[in-house]
Amino acid sequence: MATIKLDKEKFLSDIFDYDKSTEWKYKDDIPAVIDFYADWCGPCKMIAPVLEELSEEFKGKVKIYKLDTEVEQELAAVFNIRSIPSLLFIPKEGQPQMLTGALPKNSLEKVIKDVLLKTETEVNS
Repeated sequence: MATIKLDKEKFLSDIFDYDKSTEWKYKDDIPAVIDFYADWCGPCKMIAPVLEELSEEFKGKVKIYKLDTEVEQELAAVFNIRSIPSLLFIPKEGQPQMLTGALPKNSLEKVIKDVLLKTETEVNS
């Protein structure tokens, strides 16, 4: 599957249309992670292969998007991105959660399991 490039048009159609609503309502039925990055950012480059691995490990369970803050400045402003990398974890239900910094793979896996997949696990057990 690999990570998915995200631009404003795709964000509005697939994630959340903030032009039409101020109340958060995620459009997809698969949880997601959005990596806010820039090509010049060293920590962003370090985390990129980890996110690629996670996109394979959680294929079909979690979508991992990449959003270039230099290109998509409006989206970066909407989410008040002040440092990169910033990762937005979007569960199917409820509010998204933002974490900043190049977190190690095991930390990212834990957040994905605890925040994004927790409700599914609880429902299925």
